[in-house]
Amino acid sequence: MVLSETAANIKSMEIRGAGRIARAAVEALADYAANLDAADPDTFKQEMAKAADILTATRPTAVSLPNAVRSVMRALDSFDSVEAARDAVLARAAEFVDHSEHAVERIAEIGARHISDGDVLLTHCNSEAALGCILEAHRQGKEIEVYATEVRPRGQGLVTIRTLNNAGIRTNYIVDSAVRYFINDVDLVVVGADAIAVNGAVVNKIGTAQIAHAAHEARTNVIVAAETYKFAPRTILGELIEIEERDPAEVLPRAVAEELPFVRVRNPAFDVTPAEYVDLIVTEQGAIPPGLAYTVIRDYLGWKIEELR
Repeated sequence: MVLSETAANIKSMEIRGAGRIARAAVEALADYAANLDAADPDTFKQEMAKAADILTATRPTAVSLPNAVRSVMRALDSFDSVEAARDAVLARAAEFVDHSEHAVERIAEIGARHISDGDVLLTHCNSEAALGCILEAHRQGKEIEVYATEVRPRGQGLVTIRTLNNAGIRTNYIVDSAVRYFINDVDLVVVGADAIAVNGAVVNKIGTAQIAHAAHEARTNVIVAAETYKFAPRTILGELIEIEERDPAEVLPRAVAEELPFVRVRNPAFDVTPAEYVDLIVTEQGAIPPGLAYTVIRDYLGWKIEELR
């Protein structure tokens, strides 16, 4: 079944990146709806809600996931037939995927405007949106150089450097702990986001906060590239975004860990970068300072206050 396979692949990080996760979840919901045999609209809605819960439980930090699922599920208001409900889900899912794909293109266009000819950039992890800005600047003929981090422990930086290399962009591959060593050689940091809070704080791959701190100290600007569906509405109520801790075996093989009974391996997948270390957030709707993050939740995600209880 596509739904269970997609949920497993999201959880295991076979599908990674907030945008890819969101699109995969929406496509899985659409497939589930297309094949769901329900006796009446209420049963159809109940079964779809169960499917939605399975998907949203896979990666607690990636706000794009519940936002995407919610976007599709909002299509299920009231219908007289199962077929009408099914058509509504399929239409909304197709609309979301199309918007998501074009959002990255639009972010790339806007983000590239903030990259100057001759800039040396630094990026962390493997963000479609952040890479889109860099690739678009290169396509425009700007001479740029990139520092890309290794991204321990999963090594997502390998995917990033292959993308940059294939585009013909001069790239330096560095270990995560070397960022402070090279930060004074960098003109601009460009990263993505897994979630953005109402106060403009950014949740992204572990190590991002340290990079932003080093950049702040070196007076190097930090740009975050993120689709609007990565903003976290429930942070308006003061809720904290859950930081996922992954399998310790990603860091230390179990056989080795068993030899060290007094050692506890910690493996948080994300950290939180304070808004004061972020200079600009680039979305498909435009570039905003972190302090205006609440306007995205209000104007583009369409959350009503009663839905936040």
